[in-house]
Amino acid sequence: MGLLRAAAGAALAIALAGCSATDDEGGVTTEMLLNAASDSSEWLTYGRDYSEQRYSPLDQINLESVKDLGLAWHADMDTARGQEATPLVIDGNIYITTAWSKVKAYNATTGEPLWDYDPQVPGETAVKACCDVVNRGLAAFGDKLYLGTLDGRLIALDRKTGAEVWSTVTVDQSKPYTITGAPIVVGGKVIIGNGGAEYGVRGYITAYDAESGEEDWRFYVVPGGPEEEGTEPEYLAKARETWNGEWWKFGGGGTVWDSMAYDPELDLLYIGTGNGSPWNQAYRSPGGGDNLYLSSIVALRPETGEYVWHYQTTPGETWDFTATQHIMLANLDIDGRKRKVLMQAPKNGFFYVIDRETGELISADNYVPQNWATGFDMATGRPIEVPEARYGDTGKPFVSTPGAGGGHSWHPMAFSPSQGLVYIPAIEAAFPYFPETDWKADAHRGFNVGVDQAAGGLPAIESVREATAASTKGALIAWDPVTQTERWRVQYPGPWNGGLLATGGGLVFQGTAAGYVKAYDAADGSEKWSFPAQTGVIAPPITYEIDGEQYVAVMAGWGGIWPLAPGGIVNETSGPVPNISRLLVFKLGGTDTLPDAPPLVRRPLDPPAFTGDPAELTQGTYDYGRYCGTCHGDAVVGSTVLPDLRRSPVLNSAESWQAIVHGGALQQNGMASFADSLSPERIEGIRQYVIFRANQDKELGGIGDQK
Repeated sequence: MGLLRAAAGAALAIALAGCSATDDEGGVTTEMLLNAASDSSEWLTYGRDYSEQRYSPLDQINLESVKDLGLAWHADMDTARGQEATPLVIDGNIYITTAWSKVKAYNATTGEPLWDYDPQVPGETAVKACCDVVNRGLAAFGDKLYLGTLDGRLIALDRKTGAEVWSTVTVDQSKPYTITGAPIVVGGKVIIGNGGAEYGVRGYITAYDAESGEEDWRFYVVPGGPEEEGTEPEYLAKARETWNGEWWKFGGGGTVWDSMAYDPELDLLYIGTGNGSPWNQAYRSPGGGDNLYLSSIVALRPETGEYVWHYQTTPGETWDFTATQHIMLANLDIDGRKRKVLMQAPKNGFFYVIDRETGELISADNYVPQNWATGFDMATGRPIEVPEARYGDTGKPFVSTPGAGGGHSWHPMAFSPSQGLVYIPAIEAAFPYFPETDWKADAHRGFNVGVDQAAGGLPAIESVREATAASTKGALIAWDPVTQTERWRVQYPGPWNGGLLATGGGLVFQGTAAGYVKAYDAADGSEKWSFPAQTGVIAPPITYEIDGEQYVAVMAGWGGIWPLAPGGIVNETSGPVPNISRLLVFKLGGTDTLPDAPPLVRRPLDPPAFTGDPAELTQGTYDYGRYCGTCHGDAVVGSTVLPDLRRSPVLNSAESWQAIVHGGALQQNGMASFADSLSPERIEGIRQYVIFRANQDKELGGIGDQK
């Protein structure tokens, strides 16, 4: 039956290849999407083609000529927040999304602005986003572009004018859902997921008609409440057997917030699913269970949303080990035969090679150091866990490597067919999981993870901070997926370096947290070119060709979860990095220059005296960790992206503090009211904790400031 459906799907793909998506000249057709790998001049989809390899055969910019690469043009953004988008290039124009879900179009050779679109996302939506107000890109089909917005809308825009064609709300906007990922278009359907598992939601993915915006199907990742039992699809009925307790009250999690890939020949859509809600399985599903389909790769029929197979990377997920990281398809020679494989390096630190026809695990090995498992039972495909890693069961803290930030986050990998290597933007960082006693969900605000966020905060002890910074690193790793071994690496002093691009010129391009765009030899990792971008570059580059000239483009702009939350432990040799949001476009012989970088001005640490009492400080420490640290930094060591509260003049006024945190005076800036979760007394306790921490760091001479 499965083979017949796959054959039917392949026949459908072939039939569609002959059909135009639109009668309008210049429209993106199904045929173009199916054949995007052979179109080196444009960049039509998020990963260039459905395989998501992020490889372009263009070779004008190569190992010899890259030394002459210069800035062709640049465009400043109007949002000083994290920039994570992959641009699209179609018919000589380049289309980008920026923070706050804005869209802009430019002439791809000259940089002439063509149009811009602002969906007017309400500022208070920012507190629903665990990881900055970012957006990763667009999808294109026919004469339209498709955008998912932070507040949960899917919007179709006219590609020529930027005018809104239709808009549909894809989430319950009363709940903490967000959209930051790029959609994918398959067979005339726009497919989009969502985020929010840290705050308590149920994950799903939905397909909409590309022309009308009407919903075609919805696939839920985890089972719902008891009222759905007996009426749900078979795949969810089977999943229900792997859950315990009253998980539906917490949402369950499993949000599909990023990666997707499509195999037209097999007619399979692959999605990656997220962490549990809450993280701590002891609260989410007392007594354990695999908790399907959390932290899984799931294969679906894109026409109907029908479940086909799954592979769960982290059964019974309890560490925020999502499997939403980049999914990549390739055909590899393994053990003497050609295998159709799916590859992923999810957060849990293992690199997976999976048979994409069946979901069978072919191989897995750790690409970064890890201590939560001893290996795999290849008969079952399951990891062999270290018992003490399940902090919720033991009731004892566990310092995991990798931590909640993962060995690899959302930043896309790249694959070079000529080298046979996958290039991974890796993170090496631990995280202390402190099980939270008597945890209670908060339906309004704050992390709902069942882990004490404050208990793991950095202490004001210089030696501890230095040791933490020294052990927190990043790397560009060239990984052989056949032998499951590292071929070479570029070591970085800190994590959160950019996504990747591989090219036929023998190069790998990547931006860095320290503020550079670099090109490396794809064979050995030697550096061939570097450009000072003046800001951290975390987005992945693309390349395209117009009138015989090859260009490389990348969004620049420091942000995302690492700079906002644990950014205070970035290795100080990388320096403090401001946000200067721009689109940078390069070509051989480019002569454009950036204006001088503005100085990074930071207010001095000059807090008022601490006037709280021990009980108030204890409660304020906990409340800050749960409600504030995600945006304003672990232990109040703030970033350069959002206000560093230790330096805020508002610390001097209890009334102003209450007006902002309780009254929502800065709601439109993204600082919503926390009145539904915190009393005025607890809000004052947070102020006292921030004052306490500011005075600690002032006495230490500004430790944690990345001087």
